[in-house]
Amino acid sequence: MRHVQKRSAARRAATTVTATAAVVVMGMLSGCTTGGTGTTAAPLAVEAGAAPNQDVLPLYTDRADAIAAALKKLPGQVKDAMQRSGVPGASVAVVSDGKTVYQGAFGVRDTRTGELVDKDTLFQIASLSKPISATVVAKAITESKGALSWSTKVSSLLPGFRLSDPYVTANATIGDFFAHRTGIPTGGGDDLEDLGFDRTYILGHLAQIPLQPFRTTYQYSNFGLTTGAVAAAESRGQSWEEMAKELLFEPLGMTSTTSSHADFAATTDRAIEHARIGEKSFQPLFDRDPDAEAPAGGMASTSGDVAKWMALVLADGKLNGAQFIDPEPLTEAFSSQIVTSHNTTFDQRPTHYGFGINVNAAAGGRVTLSHSGAFGLGTATAAILVPDLGIGITVLTNGAPIGMPEAVTQEFIDQVMYGAQTRDWVDAFHGRFESFNAPSGDLAGQTAPAHAAASGPLSDYVGTYRGDYLGTLTVTERNGTLEGAMGPNGGYTFAIEPWSGDTKAFAPVGENALPGSLSSAVFSRTNGAVTGVTLTFFNSFPQVPEPTGLGVLTRTG
Repeated sequence: MRHVQKRSAARRAATTVTATAAVVVMGMLSGCTTGGTGTTAAPLAVEAGAAPNQDVLPLYTDRADAIAAALKKLPGQVKDAMQRSGVPGASVAVVSDGKTVYQGAFGVRDTRTGELVDKDTLFQIASLSKPISATVVAKAITESKGALSWSTKVSSLLPGFRLSDPYVTANATIGDFFAHRTGIPTGGGDDLEDLGFDRTYILGHLAQIPLQPFRTTYQYSNFGLTTGAVAAAESRGQSWEEMAKELLFEPLGMTSTTSSHADFAATTDRAIEHARIGEKSFQPLFDRDPDAEAPAGGMASTSGDVAKWMALVLADGKLNGAQFIDPEPLTEAFSSQIVTSHNTTFDQRPTHYGFGINVNAAAGGRVTLSHSGAFGLGTATAAILVPDLGIGITVLTNGAPIGMPEAVTQEFIDQVMYGAQTRDWVDAFHGRFESFNAPSGDLAGQTAPAHAAASGPLSDYVGTYRGDYLGTLTVTERNGTLEGAMGPNGGYTFAIEPWSGDTKAFAPVGENALPGSLSSAVFSRTNGAVTGVTLTFFNSFPQVPEPTGLGVLTRTG
């Protein structure tokens, strides 16, 4: 990992160079005209870093004035974004030079009661948990004195863990799981979580999932990252929750932060989730329990606590002036590890992911570290850090994802770097996030065919069905209606409605099946008797068009 040491040293050198206002002048110093006006064009100044890949365009004014101006506009930008999006409540914090220089609370934490958000309101932060978890692992690597690294194979820590490919099982590292490059498809295991299964069951059944290519494809995987985090905790003989609390939450004074949904639910001053129903209507309809994927999306925190984490990262792992986390594993985590979005034209910049965080570049060349968090059931969060400026901003909300926190964080960063907005970010992110609130399922938005094929008697379908991945489906008949029950205790229930012949319809529910979702249950027969069923909703993943076979259940009784 020698390259990481060089990168860390270079970043420190760049800070020194920028502080002394070193400038490189690009372009011709004389004889340069613009548009035939006869006027001499101003040369373009570039702030030189210690190496060419650290050169950036300068701020539009000096740093202190730029941040002060951005902070002055920030409350108005938050209020505007909330008004335009309809998000009910938000908490915002900004870090600069290791200090929290702004913390603001907006709106209500529950639309039913009108209780206001305050600076201590606890929010579920969803996938903003990922970079915080990466920081926990970087601390565990620091503490291990060389026994643990991002290159440690998970198979050496979790010998019973399996994926569907023996080679990937044997060779995938903690870093592979945190970079979403093991090939576990996006959504793998999330469906089991919706059914109510716990972390042990889900990780134990990832071996049933067909993989995408190893280390060459980016497949965002909650339970992939969770696997890497659990493996790191196992190296210390701890649970993930114990390790996160001991290594990060307590030392940083993140006293409100927890990886337990029970702790979140027991907190009076907490932001209630609000799902998006209609264009601007957010309603408190659900309670999302993300304990199974706690390292990937199960943390709850305040903006003030997230600010403490941002300050640690921006200080290269220093806490109160002393080195708390070795900068080598921390820099490795927050460096580009895989391309997440390839450019489709020559003039586009690709996007990248590290170990639990997005690593990209702003228009002026500055590196930005960012992550969003989202529950379709009613949470959206975001954070952006700009290392060479020593600033970071986080926005936590209790509304389903519609791009509001991303818009505010980007507006603030634009304001600091350019003194103006590069585009209407509320509108831009609204369009990007629209699909996050759409119903799922192959029958969503459809009505039953007018001339449907005749169905068999209900007694034909009543029985028990089983698959290695989903477990047991029990179909019963009650008052002339079929009902399905799944999950560890049969607690995931749904009506099975007529559609056409042996094809029925059911409405899946959960984080991956928002209101309006509808999918088919296709019963199969052998010699006239029903012998199985395919639950189409559970038989594929979003980025994998081919059926997986995981939704095919065989009748056992």
